[in-house]
Amino acid sequence: MSRYPFDILGNTAIVKFPEKMKSSEKIKFGKFLMKEQSSIKTVLEKAGKFSGRLRKMRTRFISGENTKEVLYRENGCVFRFNIDTTYFSPRLSNERKDIASLIKKNEEVLVMFAGVGPFSVEIGKNSKAKSVYSNELNREANKYGQLNIELNKLKNKIILIPGDIKRVVKKLNKKFDVIVMPRPQLKDSFLEQAFMLSKKGTKVYYYDFCEIEKIDKIVEMVKQQALKFKKKIKITKVRSAGDIGPYKIRLRVDFQVLN
Repeated sequence: MSRYPFDILGNTAIVKFPEKMKSSEKIKFGKFLMKEQSSIKTVLEKAGKFSGRLRKMRTRFISGENTKEVLYRENGCVFRFNIDTTYFSPRLSNERKDIASLIKKNEEVLVMFAGVGPFSVEIGKNSKAKSVYSNELNREANKYGQLNIELNKLKNKIILIPGDIKRVVKKLNKKFDVIVMPRPQLKDSFLEQAFMLSKKGTKVYYYDFCEIEKIDKIVEMVKQQALKFKKKIKITKVRSAGDIGPYKIRLRVDFQVLN
């Protein structure tokens, strides 16, 4: 039987089938996949790309248990979420592990664009951070974010702050030691909000998407934003956080605020 690319989240497989493929063939492959890997209980078809600021993906049920809710384990943490109404990328597992390893004892951390809480929970569970503030716009994601905080027994360490960060920033009477920005593909950099919530010594982990030959352009943009908002920064690392297409990467720019 032909093989088709798929991702596995918990006991759910999400398959990318060729266009115009017959439904009967999709169902046949779904049953084959469940038989070959007994841990897979649900097979879905990827019916669209992640889109919009809320990063929602469309899927269609193919075979197995008819559900789009997933229980997923990663780096000693457990997450529950709905595949269609929230965003979660298993490909960022090592990235989340790396960020958690960079957090020092008693640091206060802000995670923007937190989704269902993977960065927030992994930092809360796998570092000695004093507290983690988790911000997300998507109400459905916040519902699962709160559930994931409870599932990982982190109610005393993670504070959920739902809403648009542009509005939340005006209410937060606080500066952070670390700001993590796993941004979706948006025009706005949201660096203005990061600088408003930073202080001398704040470390920022900023994510963007770019073609490989345009890495320097993103780094220069970060520097120009710092100048615009009267902040001195030091770029400490520029690295790929994974490929997202031919010659296109998810870029991470690490920098520290000096004033």
